[in-house]
Parts: sequence; structure tokens; C-alpha cells
Amino acid sequence: MPSARPSLSPGVTPRHSRILGVGGYRPRRVVPNSEVIEAIDSSDEWIQERSGIKSRRWASEDETIIAMSAAAARDAMAMAGITPDQLGTVLVATVTWMYNTPAAAPVLAAELGATNAAAFDISAACAGYCHGIAIASDLVKGGTSDYVLVVGVERLSDFTDPTDRGTAFIFGDGAGAAIVGPSETPGIGPTVWGADGTRWDAIQQREPWTEVVSAGKEKPAIVMQGQAVFRWAVWSMAPVAQQAIDAAGITIGDLDAFIPHQANMRIIDSMIKTLKLPEGIPVARDIAETANTSAASIPLATERMLREGQAPHGGLALQIGFGAGLSYAAQVVVLP
Repeated sequence: MPSARPSLSPGVTPRHSRILGVGGYRPRRVVPNSEVIEAIDSSDEWIQERSGIKSRRWASEDETIIAMSAAAARDAMAMAGITPDQLGTVLVATVTWMYNTPAAAPVLAAELGATNAAAFDISAACAGYCHGIAIASDLVKGGTSDYVLVVGVERLSDFTDPTDRGTAFIFGDGAGAAIVGPSETPGIGPTVWGADGTRWDAIQQREPWTEVVSAGKEKPAIVMQGQAVFRWAVWSMAPVAQQAIDAAGITIGDLDAFIPHQANMRIIDSMIKTLKLPEGIPVARDIAETANTSAASIPLATERMLREGQAPHGGLALQIGFGAGLSYAAQVVVLP
């Protein structure tokens, strides 16, 4: 008779998760619309009408992906009350790290002193942070990690064509971070996510790296089919947001904040109408001063809303990221 196989240890009994702290870093240099309008034959009024953007932050040479991420991460750890050695996993959501390998996350972990943490990157563009929160939540609930650092960070100024009228004014730089850890009660609702790869060319790097290298060109810019993306975001993402609310077992009136990806003020306003968001629920509008920072936009907007008292600590927030891929992810979270 064959011997009985040993049973695997279940590890930690399944538990709840929540965001314990957030942090943000905004580059020192403020770039008003007046600095970008000449190259695209535009005006401050046109940019604000089209996007709601008044200014953006562009990183200086010393404000690297790692430096900005580390600053945001330290603020998030301070709010959460943990130290780097307690981190079990480091996740970095970005599309502007200049190395295909190694990933930014291991370098960040070393910079922070999280020497025992697993570390890897997430490439889901503007939805990357929400993807990171979903992964972090599952890692904590399953007992794989006690504390997970999720960072959304971009230096989009490195990939912006200053003469492209459709995108030159849109992008900014920055980093936002969150610590996800165990909780006695549910703090992160089920994630509704997905992607439509048939429309991958709606937002893309202008040329693949193979063409750039073979032609000896400089870094390719990011280009976008603005109207197509606008329609997709407004009409396809509102139902995803509603699904996340339903999955969390709440109603839209239970929300204390709505924190969508800061892509465009018109998109945000249209989503509010489509969702029929009740008046009085605070809505993140960080895009006005920070522009579109892709993976960094939601954590940066969250940090600002909490710091400025626009959203309550312990309140329920609906966050949704959407962008290149076309990838998206949404969940309801308890604010730290």
C-alpha cells in the first residue's frame, strides 16, 4: 500500500485586509500651462477647457523613480506605523522605469532597507495602482505577507512629446504609496478588473524599443487617441465602478469619497453623471494641479484628500483606474 501523502500546512488562517497608510511625493518643479502652450500653438484657456489642467509637476534629474517612490513609501509607512523590515512584499506600478530588467521594486526595497521582501513591478499603466491594491489585499488575506507596500510612480515627462498637441499638456510626474496590512474587519472590497487588448493601440508608446534602438532614436513618446479613450472611459468605466460598489455590498450613497484616475476633468464629470453620484460626496480633482500621473494619480489624489480634509479617515472610497491596455481595475476601500 502506498504511504499516505503528508498534508500541506495551511499557513495563516484567511484574514481581512485594509490600507493602513498612504503617502505621496510631488516633484519640486511646478510647470504652468504657460510653459507648454507655445510649442503646441495653444492657450491656457484651451487646455483648461479640454482637460481641467492648470499645472503639472515635472521631475528634476535627482527626482528619480526610486527617489520619488522612497519618499512616498516612507510617508505611507509612517502613517501605518511600520518599519521597512516588516514589509513582506514591495509592488511598484509604473510604465516609465527605464530598465526592462531589473524591475524597480527590488531596487526600491533595497533603498528602503526591506531586505527580506519579495519585490516585483506591475505594468498596467493608469490602472496599475488598483491592480497593486488587489494583489496586496490577496497576499495579506492569504497570509503570504503581513504588510505590502504598493507604489504608483511615473516620470511621464521623459516620454512626452512637447510638440504633440494631443498629449503635451496632459502628463505629469510623481509617486504615491500605500501600505496594505491585516485587519479585523474587511477594509478592501472585491476588485472588478479586466482588459480589452483588442484596443491596445488607443494609448501606446509611439514606437517599440526594437525600432528605437535600430534607428538610433531618442526615447519614444506616449501617444493617445483622445476621443476614443474619452468615450471608452466614460461609457465603459462607469459600469465597472458600479460593479465594484455592488461587489462591496454597499450602495453609492454609502460612499464618503470618489477617487477616479486623474485622466481628464471632463471624464471625471461625465462619470459622476453616469454613476448618478449623490451631491455632497467628495470627488478627487487632483488633476488640476498635478495633471495625469498614470499609476501615481489615485494614491496622490488619496493622500491629498486626506491631508486637506476633503475625505474622512475611516470613510469608504471608490477608486478606479483605467488606461493603456486597455486595462482597468476598481475597488471600494476603507480610507486609512
